[in-house]
Amino acid sequence: MTTNSTHVIVGAGLAGAKAAQAMRDCGFDGRIVLVGDERERPYERPPLSKDFLLGKATKEKGYVHDESWYAEQDVELRLGSTVTGVHRGGQQVELAGGERVGYDRLLLATGSAPRRLTVPGADLDGVHYLRRLGDAEKLRDVLTAGGAVVIVGGGWIGLEVAAAGRHYGAEVTVVEPQPTPLYAALGREIGDIFAALHREHGVDVRTGSGVTAFEGEGRVTGVVTSSGQVIAADAVVVGVGVIPNTRLAEAAGLDVDGGVLVDENLQTADPAIWAAGDVASAWHPVYDQRVRVEHWANATNQGTAAGAAMAGKGEPYAKLPYFYSDQYDLSLEYHGHVGAAGYDAVVVRGEPGAGPWFAFWLREGRVLAGMNVNDWDAADAVKALARSRAHVEAARLADPAVPLTDVDRLR
Repeated sequence: MTTNSTHVIVGAGLAGAKAAQAMRDCGFDGRIVLVGDERERPYERPPLSKDFLLGKATKEKGYVHDESWYAEQDVELRLGSTVTGVHRGGQQVELAGGERVGYDRLLLATGSAPRRLTVPGADLDGVHYLRRLGDAEKLRDVLTAGGAVVIVGGGWIGLEVAAAGRHYGAEVTVVEPQPTPLYAALGREIGDIFAALHREHGVDVRTGSGVTAFEGEGRVTGVVTSSGQVIAADAVVVGVGVIPNTRLAEAAGLDVDGGVLVDENLQTADPAIWAAGDVASAWHPVYDQRVRVEHWANATNQGTAAGAAMAGKGEPYAKLPYFYSDQYDLSLEYHGHVGAAGYDAVVVRGEPGAGPWFAFWLREGRVLAGMNVNDWDAADAVKALARSRAHVEAARLADPAVPLTDVDRLR
């Protein structure tokens, strides 16, 4: 697509940066305007709760492109700029202050924002959220100081921060209302394994209990749980999920239902507008349903796919949901999608805590998703099982002597 067209990308995060790159890679030589409300150029978020938080990587390692890339590729990077409206009739976006930028094609890569607690004391100093680079810089200083750190929420962010806290010698407590950490993502069976992992590393994991208030005068000193306990805290980290940033799309009259609704090409009902990343609820051809994914790989891959589509070289987006996590000496990759119907069996292959191991989520004998732990070489086989939704015998799947490439050969 070589025209005088203008492509505007709202959201200068990973998805937006990858979309701009894909447009140029696909031969689009028109104007690209990449608008973001942060002052930092586009960066990846996983290091914020992993290597950067652990002090193992500098922030420079997390940037999507070198600083010179944007000028070299003739991408107008408008940092510290907030888009306040999308005017579909005139095909313009409006910035804070009133400036309008016209577009021929528009990508909404607005991401998501942390879900915030509204309990008494939620605005006290010392209550932290982790979403942006500045948040991670402040939190790293907090963790290195040690003391008592209470983490509200036992999801991926909460557990990775817990591991970082123990790395620095902090006294860490995790408060989670569900029966186990990672309950929504992995279910009770595997959630119990992660609870045990963190307890082995000295984390006080308290499940089945929510938070009703934070105590303190100006600064947090304690966390009040729904069971009536008060946990002393020098700092609190809240990780209770995110909310997709759909405000612009809703105000513009686009279809929104838990995310901006797009087809398999990541295009909205408005033929001039696409959406990608955390904010997009996309029709997935493998699952024949809408899927919205909040992880790094989805932002990378959907941003690339949307950019190619806007450049006239798109194809249906059919990559499997994927995420990874590092906690202590455990590294994992997860492939697949369990879906709203859920699973009816979990098969564990190998011995957790004793070398590489695997977990698979099944429904009616078919593999919905799989996780490889401390064995990155097995990722392709796990992904193939999840993509094929193979019908397997649980005993063969659990047997390390049977190659993963053979477990779907029923006998």
